[in-house]
Amino acid sequence: MRSLAEIGSDKSFLITFVFHVLLSCCWADEGMWLYNQPPCEILKQRYQFDATEAWLEHLQKSSVRFNSGGSGSFVSRDGLLISNHHVAADALQKVSTAQKNYLYDGFYARTQAEEIKCLDLELNVLESIEDVTERVNAAVPKNVDADTAFKARRKIFAEIEKESQDRTGFRSDVVTLWQGGAYHLYRFKRYTDVRIVFAPEQQIAFYGGDPDNFEFPRYNLDICFFRAYENGRPAKIDNYLKFCPDGPHENDLVFVSGHPGSTRRLLTVAELENLRDQALPFRLNWLKRLEVLLANWSARNEENARRAKNDLFGVQNSRKALEGRLAGLLEPDLLSAKIKAETDFRKQLCQKPEFQDAFAAYGRIADAKKILAAQAARYFLLEGAHGFACDSFSIARTLLRAGDERAKPNGERLREFSDSNKASLELSLFSEKPVYADLEVLLLADALTFLIGELGSGDPLVCKIMAGKSPRRRTEELVSGTKVHDVSFRKKLYEGGSNVVSAAKDPMIELASLIDQDARVLRKVAEAQDEIIKQAHAAISHARNSFLGTTGYPDATFTLRLAFGTVRGYEENSRTISAFTTIGGVYQRAKEMRNKSPFDLPPRWEKRKSRLELKTPFNFVSTVDIIGGNSGSPVVNRVGEFVGIIFDGNLQSLPWDYVFSDKEGRAVSVDSAAILETLQKIYDAKDLVRELTDN
Repeated sequence: MRSLAEIGSDKSFLITFVFHVLLSCCWADEGMWLYNQPPCEILKQRYQFDATEAWLEHLQKSSVRFNSGGSGSFVSRDGLLISNHHVAADALQKVSTAQKNYLYDGFYARTQAEEIKCLDLELNVLESIEDVTERVNAAVPKNVDADTAFKARRKIFAEIEKESQDRTGFRSDVVTLWQGGAYHLYRFKRYTDVRIVFAPEQQIAFYGGDPDNFEFPRYNLDICFFRAYENGRPAKIDNYLKFCPDGPHENDLVFVSGHPGSTRRLLTVAELENLRDQALPFRLNWLKRLEVLLANWSARNEENARRAKNDLFGVQNSRKALEGRLAGLLEPDLLSAKIKAETDFRKQLCQKPEFQDAFAAYGRIADAKKILAAQAARYFLLEGAHGFACDSFSIARTLLRAGDERAKPNGERLREFSDSNKASLELSLFSEKPVYADLEVLLLADALTFLIGELGSGDPLVCKIMAGKSPRRRTEELVSGTKVHDVSFRKKLYEGGSNVVSAAKDPMIELASLIDQDARVLRKVAEAQDEIIKQAHAAISHARNSFLGTTGYPDATFTLRLAFGTVRGYEENSRTISAFTTIGGVYQRAKEMRNKSPFDLPPRWEKRKSRLELKTPFNFVSTVDIIGGNSGSPVVNRVGEFVGIIFDGNLQSLPWDYVFSDKEGRAVSVDSAAILETLQKIYDAKDLVRELTDN
């Protein structure tokens, strides 16, 4: 690897690499680091911390991925694990009823026999990583069209994954890194018998609601405990995190081990401009429409609110997050710095004959993005299925495509139907989760209205979809006529194959079939252009690494990453923001807001205030580099003890999707001290506290 000194003293060249490689960079605690390429030298030089192989392996195997989205960690030898309440909301919603609303009221199993089994939750624990870049690249022919290259890459992915799964029994996923510059095989141990142990009331888990979301100071007990089972018994866990009763202190070095969903820090300017001008505004308009729809429906009665609660939270959270990201891209300094870095880098490439392919790669990416942009709305509506956004359609499409795809060789199927994904697909497809007809009608009627508004009522496919009926009438016909809500019906069609699916004459499946050819054409174009973009980024990655080596970290991919930083407050509008809030602060906040929703406290918190040590730290902020998907990630100290749990970032952290800055951006966590204090004194969960502290 070449050092910065060997590269030369060209200041613009150095700036280029600071922006392009985002080298965790020399000053900020930046980086979502691969566990097989950890930042050991940086940690040793900056913090005199030795990240040993044993320390890393223990933290890696204590970390848990929620396949539904989010992170967690094991915290006892008996399979107990912790994540966020908002990560658990999907599981809590699915087991709730009008009589027992676990999402809103909370839950505590005082014995293991009382623990509630989740309907379709899958947990993944990373066991190993293998670099398969050479094998993948060798399987893709040179100088062929993008469609041929994509099919070759899909085939080798399926082959590698199936070989690994057959040999090890682990879930095996080939992960694309550096936008196509490398490919690693991740092997995960799966847990599918997962049971709910404890959840607080949503009112304290998401205290302050949407107004306080992505803000700080915060006062959230955003936690939920589960237990993983194997063969009907609590799983025996070798690697779990010991709970630190005191939490962290100001300026402490802390680490986060979690599964950041995606970042876009290595995208080209053309890709960022597409996000700024088209992709983000389009998606935000859709989210805002859906938010109003769900909020108004929820306001009609309590049962509507219960059924739509998790969907509404997800929409509001996404809307606010995307608004922050768009604001970042609209900040002139951010994009101008990206433009300068890219321009300077391309000038350097142009002067070196061996990097002409990397120089031309930027143009190929821009051309591919133009093709994708031309079909983006139609892709979003048809292949993305946002024009049919309801559970019934999703199930119907899965049944339709499963019938077609499973008959093909493994390497020729759509990726979601590969052999390596079969178990996860079936777990989701055969879930007993409730499907509410009234909510389905609400969502699908609005989705069809949106579809017509975007494509036009005269569009030939739209005319076929609507069959001469209004969105509401067409929706009622589809929802009342379909049988896909019946799990036994799904199993019959899934096992019977395409002929049985066709013979069922189910109206929702027929709707999925009606748009399937158009959707597949759009997907084929998208996959071919994505292949062009991957190959172009691979060329850029090769050029970059030729100068600096692979000393940085790739963009996030919802796979396990290690991040680090310090517990530290910040300055905002000439005001000092402390790194910590306290339990007493939530009572003060409620008083200031006159106990009006969403700033009212659960009755149990009002009644038991006198039991609490009000100076106990509640939430804290740190400079650790996170993004969506890190929710539920453990925060650990130097000795690997659990000192907190990530649940949010502040508003200033939202542009971290594109570039990291710790000037004001912060990750927000629940303090382990607050978790133990409230479990014991508010919830009387003494056995749970004992399990956490006796390990």
